[in-house]
Parts: sequence; C-alpha cells; structure tokens
Amino acid sequence: MDAKELTFIGLGNMGRGMAHTLLKAGYALTVYNRTAQKAEALVAQGAWNAPTPQEAAAGQRVVLLSLSDEHAVEQILFDQVAPVLDRGSIVIDTSTVSPRYARDSAERLAELGLRRVEACVVGNPFQAHKGELRVFVSGAEEDIAAVRDVLDVISSEVIMAGDPGMASTIKLIFNLLLGAQIAALAEGVSYGVAAGLDRDLLIQSIAGSGFSSMVMRFRAELMLKGNYEPAFFRASLMEKDLRLANKAAQEAGILLPVLDMVRTRFAEVIEAGDGDKDAAILIEHTRT
Repeated sequence: MDAKELTFIGLGNMGRGMAHTLLKAGYALTVYNRTAQKAEALVAQGAWNAPTPQEAAAGQRVVLLSLSDEHAVEQILFDQVAPVLDRGSIVIDTSTVSPRYARDSAERLAELGLRRVEACVVGNPFQAHKGELRVFVSGAEEDIAAVRDVLDVISSEVIMAGDPGMASTIKLIFNLLLGAQIAALAEGVSYGVAAGLDRDLLIQSIAGSGFSSMVMRFRAELMLKGNYEPAFFRASLMEKDLRLANKAAQEAGILLPVLDMVRTRFAEVIEAGDGDKDAAILIEHTRT
C-alpha cells in the first residue's frame, strides 16, 4: 500500500508496542480498543482514537488486528469491521488463533471480497515497542507484498510460512515451547527448594546456565522479583494457546501428552484467580 495510513485494533501489551512503532515511522493511525484508556499514550503521539470498531475501519484500506482470541476476532472483525470495509481491503491479523480458524477466516473474508494476511508475531512487548519482532506470514504473496512496508516497520525479520494456517501453527509451536520451559523451571525450582537449596541462588544459576534461553531468563527474572503484574503474557492466554495447539495436533494425528499436562497446570492457575498475571506466576502455584 502506498499511503502510510491504517487502522490498528487491539491495544494490549503487544498491540500498543506495534502501534507506537508505526506512529514513530510516520504512519497515520486510527486506533480502537475496548478499554479506551489504553489508547491515551498513542493519542498523545498523534493517533486518532475511534469510538467504535466500525468508525475505526470505515474508509480504510488496511486494518491491523491484535486481539486476544477467536471470540474477540469474531466479534470485532466479522461482526463490526468486515461489513464496513471496501472490497479489496486488507486485514493484517496478528491475533493468535487456531490454524483451522485462520484458514476459515481467510475463506470468509475472501467471500466478502477482502484479503487476509496472517501475521503471527514472536517476541515480547519491549521488542514490539522497538520494531524488533519476528513476523511469520501466511497468505497470498501479492497481499503480503502489498503490506510489506507495514510488516517491515514492526519487525526485524519477516518469514514466509506458506498457506493460511501455517503461520498460526508456527506461533502455537513456539508457545508450546514457552509454556513447557516455564513449567519445567517452576517444577525444578520447587524441587530444589524442597531439597534445601536457596531459591534465588537456584533460579539465578538456572537462568545463567546453558540449559536456559532468552525466554527462560526473562521469566526467571520475574520469579526472582515475585512481580507478575503487569503481565507480559497472561497465564490465561498461555492456557488458551496450549489448548489450541493440543487440539490442532490431535487433528493432525499427533498426541501431546506432556504439553497437555502443562496446559492443565495453567488451567489451575486460572482457576485460582491468577489468570491475568504473567505466566511466570506458575511457580507460585507449584507445590513444594
């Protein structure tokens, strides 16, 4: 797209970061979020905060979504945004949904004369704020090319993943690995503490070892501080992604027994009332 103008809907931690990056790059943004206060900093930078999704999307050729789940996509995109978009408009969807839903969404939008670019982002809110996300994209090559300038602004790397649903599959696999690492760290630390080791020493030792990773070190720091709010990745979203991945794997004929147990652990966190806290909160729910 030639015009540096688009609508951005969904201003969670990742969404706000991406929107900030686009504003900094000179894009004229219309934004919408259910909780309007989350748009205040962006409005101060020059964005226009629309009162409804319909008003945000009307007349726009590109709409970028960063929504929490399929229910939100259904309500926002299909019930409110798609009906006001002109034929040929492009929806860049960064929401984490199941591969099946991603494919269905592409087909449903195509029936309306609209185009969908599946753009699954990998990274954290700090990287989103700096335009350093990795973006896995699926969809028609000409549609991706049409919004490549937008994708380049929010990312350090754009990776072509193939047909609709493939980018979502990669994103779910990454989140499977993230959930497994958090659960393994929580259980390992709980075992060590029960055996008499100093909790902080153990967490620091694991985080600094060759068995660690960037995401494990990040969660280890949250565990050390005991600070799980504001959430960088909510425990409820982790459970949701593990559930979506497990179902998609079953549809492909693969069982994920270990990772389904990890999902159960995050479901217990939600049941205990901590679903809105960062996924690292799992350590506080791991028995010693």
